[in-house]
Amino acid sequence: MKIVPLNEKIVVERLEADEKTAGGIILPDTAKEKPKQGKVISLGDGKLLDDGKRAAFQVKAGDRVLFSSYAGNEVTVDGKEYLIMTEDDLLAVVD
Repeated sequence: MKIVPLNEKIVVERLEADEKTAGGIILPDTAKEKPKQGKVISLGDGKLLDDGKRAAFQVKAGDRVLFSSYAGNEVTVDGKEYLIMTEDDLLAVVD
């Protein structure tokens, strides 16, 4: 199933959490912090401007992005978790 966001929404797939700390300690699932990085899966049409045109996105599908802990809304589709957020929720693009 494909998710097609509306207007200025972006679908992001959260990256996997680290399995161990920098010191080499293996973390159980309950101790893992949700990652604040993800991959852009799909984009909407862009924000509708006053003149009727759509604003272009600064990110594109496939970009690796950083976002805040409470950004977006979590949804599950076909057993996979995604975040749906606006471009304003994104903090940076990682190269």
